Amino acid sequence: MIFSRLITFGAICLPVIGFSVGVQSPTTSSSLNTDSAEIAFASHRDGNWEIYVMDAVGRNQRRLTRRDVQDRFPIWSPDGAQIAFGSQVGDTWELWVMDANGARQRHLYSGIIAKSPRGWSRDGKRIAFTAAADGNVDVYIVNVETSQVTRLTSTPGEDRDPSWSPDGRHLAFSSTRDGNSEIYVLRADGSDVRRVTNNLAFDGVPRWSPDGSAIAFVSDRDGAQDLYLVRPDGQDVTRLTVGAGVTKDASQWSPEGLRIVFQIARGENYDIGVVRVSDRRLTDFVNSSVYDGMYTWSPNGKYLALLSGRDGVDAAYTADADGQHMRRLTGTPSLNPEWGPQR
Repeated sequence: MIFSRLITFGAICLPVIGFSVGVQSPTTSSSLNTDSAEIAFASHRDGNWEIYVMDAVGRNQRRLTRRDVQDRFPIWSPDGAQIAFGSQVGDTWELWVMDANGARQRHLYSGIIAKSPRGWSRDGKRIAFTAAADGNVDVYIVNVETSQVTRLTSTPGEDRDPSWSPDGRHLAFSSTRDGNSEIYVLRADGSDVRRVTNNLAFDGVPRWSPDGSAIAFVSDRDGAQDLYLVRPDGQDVTRLTVGAGVTKDASQWSPEGLRIVFQIARGENYDIGVVRVSDRRLTDFVNSSVYDGMYTWSPNGKYLALLSGRDGVDAAYTADADGQHMRRLTGTPSLNPEWGPQR
C-alpha cells in the first residue's frame, strides 16, 4: 500500500509518498572537489589485502596497515579521526580500529562476521557488529576507548546487521528467532526488544534513515526481492521498488536522506540502483555486464564511490549521483571503497 500525506517542514509543505525525509536534492557536478573527504579502501597490490586511503580523485594513495594478515572492510568514524576494519587471522575475523593515519592500531574483538554491516554510533564512541559465539550469531557493541564489549542479543537463531538510530539510543537488526527473518529494534543497552515486521517472507538488512523516521530493509514478501520502508514502531510498511532483484548487501541512505543506493542482481550480473524515497523513482545508477557494488556516498551526497570490474579488474571508482562521469581511482585489485566524512 502507498501512503500519501502532506508533511510540514517549518513553512514548507511537501506532498510525499510514504515517508518524509528531506526537502531538497543536492545538485551534481562532473568535477570532483579534490579537497573533499578521503576514501578508504582495501588493496591487494602488495600480495596481501591491506587498508589504504586516497583523496577523492585517486591521488595520494597511502598504505595504513602492514601486517601478515588480510585487512578489509574499512569504516570511518563520524568525525573522520579513526577507521575500524576487519582483519582475518587464520579462519577468524577480528575487529580492529586505528587512527586515520594508521597509527594506534588496536584489537577490539575476535569472531566477528566480516561482511555484516558494522557501524559507528553518531557520537563516535561505540561500534555495533555481528559475531558468532556459543553456537549463536548475535549483535554486540564495543566501546572504542575502553574496548568494553556488550552482548546485546542472545537467542536461538541468528541476529544480524545492526544499524544505529541517529540519536544512538536504539539499534535495528534482523533476527530469525521466531523462525524466519524479521526486523527488530532494541535499546542500545539490549533492553526493550520490539519486533517491527511480521511477515512469512524474508525481511532483513535494516538501515536506519538519517533523520530516524524510517528503516529501509530488503524483503521478498511479494515474490521478488525488493526494498521497503517501515517506521520504527512497525507502522506504514511501504514498498520502494517493484521486481528490482535487490541483493542482501546493505543499502545506503544518502546524507540528506532523500535517496537510497542498493545493489541489483540480474542473473550472474550485479548492478547498482538508486531510488528516490518521495516518489519511488528508480534510476539504474550503474548498469554494466560486470560486477558493480560496494558503494558509499560522498559527505555532500553529490557522488558515490563504488567497486566495478568494467576494465577487467575490480577497481574503485567514483561517479556523479546520477551515475554519470565514472572515474577510475585504482589500477590494481581493490575492495570496499568507503568515503569518509568531511574533516
